[in-house]
Amino acid sequence: MAPHPSDPGTPDAPYLGFWRERHLCTLTTLRPDGSPHVVPVGVTYDPEARLARVIASVTSAKVRHVATAGPEGARVAVCQVDGRRWATLEGLARVRRDPERIAEAERRYAERYGRTPRPNPSRVVIEIELTRALGHG
Repeated sequence: MAPHPSDPGTPDAPYLGFWRERHLCTLTTLRPDGSPHVVPVGVTYDPEARLARVIASVTSAKVRHVATAGPEGARVAVCQVDGRRWATLEGLARVRRDPERIAEAERRYAERYGRTPRPNPSRVVIEIELTRALGHG
């Protein structure tokens, strides 16, 4: 698997394969007081676009934390663990409300997790512009 740290745009085959397996992940954002907020999420990894995507409801705390950072984005991390294997992607997150971006995130979620996300008219996508990939396995 990828040495740590590495370029998230050029993952090795085992690292990319791990991100294609069905795993529950965590998203870490920062609250206004600087403390970490860690929640379980589904994440998709798109190395060609250097993006990770998380679908969410616009009213969720994670979306509020990212939106509070403004247009420059919020520093976040997504992580998954399976026994001794783990992988983390770090980057700058922004909330996207564009229907095409949401549809792409839903499509990728369905592909990775084997089910279409339930309908949610208040859905947005947190897009994470990736800056670092870490992992062991």
